[in-house]
Amino acid sequence: MTESVSALLEELRSCVGAQHVLTHDDPATDLSAWEEDWRKRSHGRALAVVRPGSTEEVAAVVATCARLQAATGVSIVPQGGNTSMVVGAVPDASGQQIVLNLQRMNKILALDAGNSTLTAQAGCVLQTLQDAARAAGFLFPLSLAAEGSCTVGGNLGTNAGGTQVVRYGNTRELCLGLEVVTPQGQVWNGLSGLRKDNTGYDLRNLLIGAEGTLGVITAATMKLVPLPAAQLTAWTAVPSMEHAVALLGLAHKTLGAGLTGFEVMGQYALSLVARHMPASRVPLYEATPWCVLLEVSDHESEAHARAQFERLLEAGMEQGCITDGVVAESLAQAQALWQIRENLPMAQAMEGLNIKHDISIPISRIPEFVATTDAALAHALPGIRMVDFGHLGDGNLHYNVQAPEGADAAAFLRANETTVNTIVFESVTRFGGSISAEHGIGSLKVDKLPGYKSPVALDMMRAIKRALDPTNLMNPGRVVRV
Repeated sequence: MTESVSALLEELRSCVGAQHVLTHDDPATDLSAWEEDWRKRSHGRALAVVRPGSTEEVAAVVATCARLQAATGVSIVPQGGNTSMVVGAVPDASGQQIVLNLQRMNKILALDAGNSTLTAQAGCVLQTLQDAARAAGFLFPLSLAAEGSCTVGGNLGTNAGGTQVVRYGNTRELCLGLEVVTPQGQVWNGLSGLRKDNTGYDLRNLLIGAEGTLGVITAATMKLVPLPAAQLTAWTAVPSMEHAVALLGLAHKTLGAGLTGFEVMGQYALSLVARHMPASRVPLYEATPWCVLLEVSDHESEAHARAQFERLLEAGMEQGCITDGVVAESLAQAQALWQIRENLPMAQAMEGLNIKHDISIPISRIPEFVATTDAALAHALPGIRMVDFGHLGDGNLHYNVQAPEGADAAAFLRANETTVNTIVFESVTRFGGSISAEHGIGSLKVDKLPGYKSPVALDMMRAIKRALDPTNLMNPGRVVRV
């Protein structure tokens, strides 16, 4: 270790306390929880894991690293719950990166019922926000499978989506203000909670979705909505993706803003849940190629919600969009149905290594996209298994590929991942879609992005990165290369 690196580590210890600077020098310290991504696609080596407890400590850490960057070659990887799906929050193998983990910054700072807002530190776990909102009579509607471990800072850094985007939008639409530490170690306090502020460039929206490449989000003010008087959940069998899209249109027409969830799940994807998590008791899937999970939220009454839901399901049956269905008769039953949906990523992981795609397509074109791309993949790689599910209500599919039955999954990925990605991404482009809907770019897609995004847009992104982070201190090699 060079003298300059040793000096850096000593200064970082003075910033946050020695117990919160973890290094490989201590043989009893295992850093793998911070160095390996959730999907186990990458295992890097950090110079140190630094765990600040306040915005002031974050600013001190960043300022120290910026001042000593030229001498040490250090850079910073902001990290929340480390649930990134695109290798966006773990260090590379250089041993020169500081993992800035914000999980100690996990407090709810304020809840303003009159303004319908909640302000929380970036390391606050999503489920904690949901619980605090509910206790005050509100709903914080961001909901995703990792909500028990992902953090609000990570949700904002990736502009996370989830299961209720169809009604409430992505995380960006739920955020009114940010507190951010810049790459120079300055603090921008933009936590006002204003719904109108037309005083120049929208810095908040620029930082959201930037994956920590433009600064470190340390706190956020988020919108709350009233708790609905009733929520109902239904699980339906549909005979084709075309019928699923038709059912979505019918749901919008019948339920209006009451439609808060519309998830589609393929038969093979559901079979993995049934195989690996038999306690889940997956309904209807064996006799249909697709199932749809719907949720309606009503601010009038359960009776009103049920009457609307019944009209939708009856119309769906009459028009052939639905072949069978079940309506949850209790909160426990509704939670059990949603748990099946949330178990899909874990069930696929239990089946083995796989190739994931988080894509968006214009909803009207999804049936043709699936049919065309399924056929192209089957032709190129006979025997592959398609694990398809996602948020049909907002055009976001998790369009995943599993190796053929009995194949060596790791060897299959090494030999065929580029082929699979090329087929899928080129098809996404032909159908007017995006190669990343809600997971971000990270390092997994950073070298693929230039093939599928406008050169003008990439030039603008690089110009912003160079202007705000001229020394490339923050999360280098993620989102866009400069």
